[in-house]
Amino acid sequence: HVVDFQRLMQFNRRLIRSIYRGFKSIYLKPEVNRVDFLHARLLSSKWGSKKKQRQQETIDRKQRLEELIMGDKSVEELLAPLRKNVKDQGDVIRQLKGDGAPEIDVTRAVAELKIRKKALEEKEIALAPPGEKFDRMRLEDLVRRRFIYDQSFSIYGGVTGLYDFGPVGCAMKANLLYQWRSHFVLEENMLEVDTAMLTPEVVLKASGHVDKFADFMVKDKKTGDCFRADHLLEANLEKMMSDKKCTEEKKSEYQSVLNLVDNYGKTELTDLFRKYNLKSPVTGNDLSDPVEFNLMFQTPIGPTGQIKGYLRPETAQGIFVNFKRLLEFNQGKLPFAAAQIGNSFRNEISPRSGLIRVREFTMAEIEHFIDPNAKDHPKFGEVADLQILLFSQELQMNGMPAAKTRLGDAVDKGMIANNVLGYFIGRIFMFMTKMGVHADKLRFRQHLDNEMAHYASDCWDAECKTSYGWVECVGCADRSCFDLTNHTKATKERLVAEKPLSEPKTVDVLEVQAVKSVVGKAFKKDSKILSEHLQFLTECDINELEKALQDNGQFEMNVNGTMFNLTPEMVTIKRYQKTLHVEEIVPSVIEPSFGIGRIMYSILEHNFKCREGDEQRTFLALPPLLAPYKCSVLPLSNNPAFTPFIKQLSNALREFDVSHKVDDSSGSIGRRYARTDEIAIPFGITVDFDSLNNPYSATLRDRDTMTQIRAPISDLPTVVRDLSLSRTTWAAVAEKYPKFEQQESVARKD
Repeated sequence: HVVDFQRLMQFNRRLIRSIYRGFKSIYLKPEVNRVDFLHARLLSSKWGSKKKQRQQETIDRKQRLEELIMGDKSVEELLAPLRKNVKDQGDVIRQLKGDGAPEIDVTRAVAELKIRKKALEEKEIALAPPGEKFDRMRLEDLVRRRFIYDQSFSIYGGVTGLYDFGPVGCAMKANLLYQWRSHFVLEENMLEVDTAMLTPEVVLKASGHVDKFADFMVKDKKTGDCFRADHLLEANLEKMMSDKKCTEEKKSEYQSVLNLVDNYGKTELTDLFRKYNLKSPVTGNDLSDPVEFNLMFQTPIGPTGQIKGYLRPETAQGIFVNFKRLLEFNQGKLPFAAAQIGNSFRNEISPRSGLIRVREFTMAEIEHFIDPNAKDHPKFGEVADLQILLFSQELQMNGMPAAKTRLGDAVDKGMIANNVLGYFIGRIFMFMTKMGVHADKLRFRQHLDNEMAHYASDCWDAECKTSYGWVECVGCADRSCFDLTNHTKATKERLVAEKPLSEPKTVDVLEVQAVKSVVGKAFKKDSKILSEHLQFLTECDINELEKALQDNGQFEMNVNGTMFNLTPEMVTIKRYQKTLHVEEIVPSVIEPSFGIGRIMYSILEHNFKCREGDEQRTFLALPPLLAPYKCSVLPLSNNPAFTPFIKQLSNALREFDVSHKVDDSSGSIGRRYARTDEIAIPFGITVDFDSLNNPYSATLRDRDTMTQIRAPISDLPTVVRDLSLSRTTWAAVAEKYPKFEQQESVARKD
């Protein structure tokens, strides 16, 4: 039989939605979702049909539920034992560091701390009030129906980790990036660049991505399905620990393995997979030994394939390699910032959670270059008074929740390393909340010492609370001078800035030079490589070379894999004094890095709402700045007399650059309002029969309050423009124009 899979899948989706809605209406009332055993006790036998009665009964049940759920204990009392567990482990780590314990012991203790923190967060979510429970399935249904985004190549079965944005999602994303440019690039006078996505291997070798940007993977020997090794090991051990037959001795063994799972190499993982005889979770087939899998997409550059390349895993390296040109563009002055928006690629072994973990994603990154000895921002005072939810290392180690803290106090106390980092944390907070992220669901979590790269001095993640848990959406790190230093070593190009000195100073100089006649004769064409390498030796390297030549009469030097046997007559070492009027510095870098897809998903979840008293009617309450369309234009019916007014309004809105959508379909006006609400259109103009009377007027509706005003048609385009740009508010508009209750004219039958 020939099967139309597309129609079959559409039918299945409709069937599943229908079953789910019916099931939910009977068994999963949101207000009693947390305590099923109270359902019969609290649910009224007579469920009235009036909206006000239903609303009041819902409020009463929620209050009674809270009383019964908590009983004699408060939430904090229930969480206290878990908080103590985390604090005790934090004290253990402090003690180990204070005693100078081996790194492996500290790593094991930190891994245990993470497990205890995870248990605490899961309990906090479980004890959340019923109103905070989020119905993700309903949001995903709306996202698919309105084609905000969907899986790429779905008619071919789709590819995991790849997504296409539809008209609504594309407009929302474009508005988000426009606002990002306005908030950061224009406000801070940043230098924006757009660099190549295809990157030569040598660049990513210098940045460390080729050697370190990898995970371990196992493969089903029969089907070829791949799984991330550490995740599979964790899942299997947790399953074995939950078995009632598992002894305390075995649980202790499994727990010790879980504590170190993030630190295992290939050999340790292979031994553990064999010891526990792990199989494929899908088929039960045997698995291959763990192999290292680089998360970058590799591709040859050019027809010969001799130049190895990768699709970039981040946009930052394109900025670092252009540092010298950007510094020149900025007249050689520090500080300055460069910004870039573009796609990055990571070949995730197990992409999941929608837009949260994908293989192709849009990033917006900033590299703020500053003098490492002058980490002060002149505009920090503008954000110092912000009250932000900060989750510092100390709070994490003590098992305490994130706390609202004045940003200026956090910098003064040393919680945040410097006020440049603090300034960008404040600006990130302002941007995220302006775009629709709820402030009470946004926290800045400081990385623990073992999470930070060795070159970073401080790092904070802006995390949004979603149905997936706390999701990292923005990283803000002080990267010191790691990248510029590595690219200097790899290219021999000095990526430095010059700083004028207030007074000239005399310094001791130590340098080594190749004796070209001797070196050229000994090493031929390789002599140039050696000569360039000698110019970049540090003082320690030169002292080591000099000592070896004096003691041994020779020195073996490795330059990019080529060995050179140096003798005293091949080099000249000079010591002298030099007067400097400027000094060279390698700038430090503050890097805010935004994951656009993750931010978009968090905004959608935070602004997905149901109409009060009508839970089946959902809408997206996006801020007007972010809304894909700012306004809808709706004729009340298909009466031809409305057409000239619709065209007049549409043309005027277009002249004001106000994106809008005309819906002249035959559905009722209420149904069309619901459709526009679902795609987050904040305002709606309706042309009705009163619009035909002179002076010509129309109604303007606010999505969130559903209230309407009546205003002259000539005024409405300006009003909508000002509302969409946040130049005015709905309250101010409602005060200026009369409230609309019902139309006075009635259509006469022909």
